[in-house]
Amino acid sequence: MRRARRTLAATVTLAVACTTLTGCFEEPSPHDAVRDFLVGWQSEDYELAAGRTDGDPATVRKALADAKLELDAASFRFKITSVSVTGGESKADFHAEVDLGENNPLWEYEGSLPLHLVDGSWKVRWSLSVLHPQLKEGQRFAVATNPIPRQPVVDRANDPLQSNTELYVAGVHPNQLGDQAEEVVAKLSEVTGYAQDRLLSRVRSSPPDEFVQLVTFGRSRYQSMQARLEAIQGIEIKSQPQLVNPDPPRQIVGSVSALTPETEQKLGGPQRAGDSVGRSGLQQAYQDYLTGSTETEVITLDLKTGRQVAQLKQWPGRRNVSVKTTIDRGAQTAAEQAVAATQTSALVAVHRDTGEILAVGTKDMHQERDALAGKFPAGTAFSIIAADALLKKGVSPKQRLACPQERTVGGAKFVHAAQPAGVTTSATFQQHFARGCVTALASLARRVTGDDLTRSAQAFGVGQPWRLPLKSFSGSRPKLSSDADKAKAIAGQNVEMSPLGMALVAAAVASGTWRPPVLVTEPRSPDASAEKTPASQPSPVPVDPKVRAALTTMMRAGAAGTPAQAGKGRVYGITAAAGDQQRWFVGWQGDVAIAVLTKNHDPAAVAGEFFSGLGNPS
Repeated sequence: MRRARRTLAATVTLAVACTTLTGCFEEPSPHDAVRDFLVGWQSEDYELAAGRTDGDPATVRKALADAKLELDAASFRFKITSVSVTGGESKADFHAEVDLGENNPLWEYEGSLPLHLVDGSWKVRWSLSVLHPQLKEGQRFAVATNPIPRQPVVDRANDPLQSNTELYVAGVHPNQLGDQAEEVVAKLSEVTGYAQDRLLSRVRSSPPDEFVQLVTFGRSRYQSMQARLEAIQGIEIKSQPQLVNPDPPRQIVGSVSALTPETEQKLGGPQRAGDSVGRSGLQQAYQDYLTGSTETEVITLDLKTGRQVAQLKQWPGRRNVSVKTTIDRGAQTAAEQAVAATQTSALVAVHRDTGEILAVGTKDMHQERDALAGKFPAGTAFSIIAADALLKKGVSPKQRLACPQERTVGGAKFVHAAQPAGVTTSATFQQHFARGCVTALASLARRVTGDDLTRSAQAFGVGQPWRLPLKSFSGSRPKLSSDADKAKAIAGQNVEMSPLGMALVAAAVASGTWRPPVLVTEPRSPDASAEKTPASQPSPVPVDPKVRAALTTMMRAGAAGTPAQAGKGRVYGITAAAGDQQRWFVGWQGDVAIAVLTKNHDPAAVAGEFFSGLGNPS
């Protein structure tokens, strides 16, 4: 598809160029000869071009056609820069632009056409130097490429988050094919589905004694066609170990596959047939950084020896780089172990002082779509944010509140399912916060305004436009225009959050400042898209010191006596119900803040297992 677009563009440009070339002159000669030769060459009307030379027409036609094949060129474009006449001799200088196709660079060079009068008509004095000043008899063009291996996605310690897997490369040595190149390529095309003309162009444009990579396969695809590939005389298969098999967190790191005919048509980056392609996660998001681009040279070769004679142009290609993440291998292992015994769960751990994502563990949930970008009812876990607004309004953690089984606020009914029927024993705000009494919490709706709750939600990142290279969700809340709306918000019934968003809430209380999440620290390229390299993340927001002190005490009480406090280190947090058998644990230990969302499982137990796996930091 990309090559077709380039060819179309060249055709349109040709129409302009023809007008330009024709309009350059008023005299019929030598200008007509120059114009016809260059237009014929550019438009592949080699008969027209050959007729304006003094060479053998068949030889000229073949040389022009061969040049296109040898360069694997999508198009040629020419601009005449000067024409001079001295008696019966003339010289025309031109600027050439050669589109080397398939995402390769544009090659530009200066050439010249010597002309002389033959029987009263101007003719281009034919030699191969007409095609390029450094091309001599007995030589040909070639394009040498050096594919750069894919770089890895790495953890915060710069260790790869992938292990080796075997890829299989099918290729040829052109000088061993003789006149069978077209037949060999046709068979390879039939087996693999790659376009025959593209494969053949790659073979013909490459140095004949070099191994030309044509198609790369993953293990399963290679095994499915191994017998048919091995039956093609002239095709060589080489195994290539590459760091592409993802380690945990696998769905965050992402998968990689060999380029297929289908994906080759869709991609517009520096990929060539045979390259590896990121299919998901960071491997897909940073495809162009990880693959970089192919080193390319335009050279001339000696036809007899096949050796390089001259280098006409070289492009080093864009340097590819590793993608450095904030993932901590120890924390990731602890997260994987913590969720292993559950049926459905997600755990996100962040560094409390930076917002850096340390680990993402899931069981029967997707690490990106659910843990980072999932939209789940916040439930009474949202009371952390509501408490910020309530404490600022003077509600004391020691204030006593009733916790009936049912309560109606502004017409909205709330039920505290864990409370035995008829029991309305009062306890403090801190105690109701710690055990998630939804009826007690909802009763505080009239103590704050909708704007108070909105400001606190924004300060803790809810709905903030943070940016990550992968999909993520910062939370959503409705407009709070009534007591019922406020009561539902305090109970988290009309608020949605992701595990990532809730982990950042815990980190804000733990550190005293809310910060946006960070997953990738490098590359930070000025030409990177905002989706990959955030240029304008939301600013950190400090938590009121008095509010933070009160919340810290309240969350210490919330974790006390729960399975989250399984080890020796002090744990802070609350366990909250979110409906549909879903429950949250949101809290921290040491410098690691987490959010755990489970279904039909105690999230505090998962938190305790995780913190124990970290080694119980203080």
